[in-house]
Amino acid sequence: MKNQVRAAFNQLANVYENSVDTTSMYNSEYERPAMMAHIPSDLSNKSVLDAGCAAGWYTEQLLQRGANVVATDISPKMIESTRRRVGSTAELICLDLEDNIPFADRTFDFIISSLTLHYLKEWDHTFREFQRILKPGGIILFSIHHPFSDIELLSNGSYFSTDLILDTWNKEGKSYEVPFYRRPLQQILNKTLQYFSIRKVIEPQPTIQFKRNYPDKYEKLQRKPQFLMIKASRD
Repeated sequence: MKNQVRAAFNQLANVYENSVDTTSMYNSEYERPAMMAHIPSDLSNKSVLDAGCAAGWYTEQLLQRGANVVATDISPKMIESTRRRVGSTAELICLDLEDNIPFADRTFDFIISSLTLHYLKEWDHTFREFQRILKPGGIILFSIHHPFSDIELLSNGSYFSTDLILDTWNKEGKSYEVPFYRRPLQQILNKTLQYFSIRKVIEPQPTIQFKRNYPDKYEKLQRKPQFLMIKASRD
């Protein structure tokens, strides 16, 4: 599975680097504004882990807010894209989040993980590592696919199971097969609560610009949210 994910995002790295920021309204006018609204505007002297950085959009935003940033991704091509975006201003590591995270206990003030955790089948080891490297009172903010939306991609299976889904993304005239896991809402919340204290559960709204450009898709998102976000803290 992880080799499939790595291969898919190696292939998608160029798309993320050169077009996602400007052409994907689901990123620019839906997920990203909602996530950024829950990140402090001033991160001076704060250490932040961008866990699953893709082509580095969040890495750059965090740097602009004054953070000391470590950015990781399972895809070496995505790390190369991030390096072209931010140069040497952040520490970049090609890392599988199911492995040990090479930082000391209580290193980070914040962990930001955008649309990444649904590529992991098991969260326990990753959340233990996140808990370990967060400072007391530190914040984790992550976004994932909403389980109410992903259930429609299954021809069989139960809402209450964790299922591997092979999705097809069409980008710039090419098709990419991207595997990920969907899991029920109760599992998402309870697993988070096992390691952190949940502060907010967010089902984001698209921006007005999204509504203007894609009114039909906007209305669909009012009935069936695409993303789910959780903001939690380490005790």
